[in-house]
Amino acid sequence: MTHPIRALEDQDEPALLRDQFRQLLRYRSLLACGVVVGLLGAGWLALSGEDTYTSTGEVSVRTATSDPFAAGASADKGINIGSERQTAVSDAVGTVAVGSLAKSGDVVEVEPLLSGLQVTNPPNTLVLRFSYTGPTPEEARARAQALAEAYLEIRRERTENSIDNMVDGYRAQLKPLTEQRDRLAEQETGTVGDDVTSARANLIVSISELSQKISELRALDTTPGYLNTKPVAPRAPSGAGLPLLLGLGGVVGLALGLLLSWVRLVFDPAVRSTRELVRSLGAPLLGTLPRERAAAGTLLAIGRGGSRLAEEYRAVAFRLAYDPSFTERRRLLVTAPRGDNDMATAAAANLAAAFAEMGRDVLLVEADLRAPSLAGELGVTGRGARPGWAVGDERTWPSDSRTNVDVPGSGAFTLVAGRRTDNVSRALTSAPLNRILAEGGRPGAVVIVLAPPVLSYADAVALIDRVEGVVVVCDPREVHRSDLERIREVIGAAGGSVLGTLLHPGYGRLERRARRKAAGRRGRGGPTPPHGYDGVEGDALDRADDAGHTGDPTETLGLRTLDSGNGRGGGHSSTAGHR
Repeated sequence: MTHPIRALEDQDEPALLRDQFRQLLRYRSLLACGVVVGLLGAGWLALSGEDTYTSTGEVSVRTATSDPFAAGASADKGINIGSERQTAVSDAVGTVAVGSLAKSGDVVEVEPLLSGLQVTNPPNTLVLRFSYTGPTPEEARARAQALAEAYLEIRRERTENSIDNMVDGYRAQLKPLTEQRDRLAEQETGTVGDDVTSARANLIVSISELSQKISELRALDTTPGYLNTKPVAPRAPSGAGLPLLLGLGGVVGLALGLLLSWVRLVFDPAVRSTRELVRSLGAPLLGTLPRERAAAGTLLAIGRGGSRLAEEYRAVAFRLAYDPSFTERRRLLVTAPRGDNDMATAAAANLAAAFAEMGRDVLLVEADLRAPSLAGELGVTGRGARPGWAVGDERTWPSDSRTNVDVPGSGAFTLVAGRRTDNVSRALTSAPLNRILAEGGRPGAVVIVLAPPVLSYADAVALIDRVEGVVVVCDPREVHRSDLERIREVIGAAGGSVLGTLLHPGYGRLERRARRKAAGRRGRGGPTPPHGYDGVEGDALDRADDAGHTGDPTETLGLRTLDSGNGRGGGHSSTAGHR
């Protein structure tokens, strides 16, 4: 408790990732919806799509060569495999394949034919893999083979056309040389015969070189490649099967669910983690209350053997007992942010029982004068003996509302039960309440005040100047970051300090619905006082009426009771009410 609150480190990336992942898991419904959508989509694709078949053939590409067995000959000389792949999917190949397929009765256009073709090149090879996908196995096989053969035919024609073009060029160069040679042969006479003979010999050499090049081109092996793997009819449909599609759909759905959860997390105003709660409230986390089924319907967990909830309350009480801010005044205000105050009521009662178990003289004051219920939930039926130091005015609230509450095996504490009043703010600032709260300064005494939600009413703020230490009891799934920051500002401005926060698991959906229905029935039926307690209040009111007005300024406070009692004073009000 004496250590300062450590701020969230920006560089603690593993912790931040863990926190964010845990926060995403809070929205399990969105994750489940994403997975379900992915599985349904995968199932629809698997069941609604038509079966397709894929047949594959492999073509080894080679260049034209004069001697493929010569030393240093390279098979990939002059081959650009990327360009060859583009040629394989071109309209020229498709046109040739359409013609060959038409001879076998398969009439198809070029564009639909090429739409089912896929040509790939395995790395570091001169192999083109022709894969064709069709509605039937035989159609896929026939079209894959026709396209592969059409590619080889196109490549052969282009190679032969290149050779013919080069031969025609050489012949065009050879024709004038031959004519010039023939003219020189006719002019070869007399003394000029040596020059003519020399020129004619040079022409013969040039003619021989061109003739040799033409011969080499004619001797080239123009085989464009080989069909290494002939396409065969597939036996099973291609594509992913139902199990694989379901697996992929589950992964995609999980990713979708995580995306939706992240979007929900970004716009969620609730507290995302305990670190964020501590940072927003500026106070440490005192404890997290576990959920116990055995605790349903009972307020006090202290006194039940083997209760994890009781042990958590004891740990929180011990932690507060050694906190310097609390031990200086020994007064504690327990409240909730807003909404339901039931968990704060349970926390105040159990902390009072825990302090009583530690041997302290505990006074539990129920300052919730708008909907008091603590006496009824604790089962208080009458007034009992109270400690000698708890003395005060017997005529008005809170002096006439004291009873002893016995905790089995732990001791007892004094309860000042709340009572509905017209002017709550004046009741909470009255002199009798100030005298009771001042008892926290006695040695061994502890005063615990239960106040309504601090953001719903100003009652808790009105008590902070006399009860400086505040414990906020909240459900981390429902409290907002802005609420915690506002609580810190309001309590600090009123002169108090937040000693810590106590987290409770809250209620499930069914429990919240049942509690709302019960609250609605109570609202329609009117406020009902705790069982067995109104007679005590009625006796006190009668005594106040008999005593009359004594001139004490506190007697002029309008504290007329709104609860109808069963005792003889049930229909009376305070002295101020009669006046």
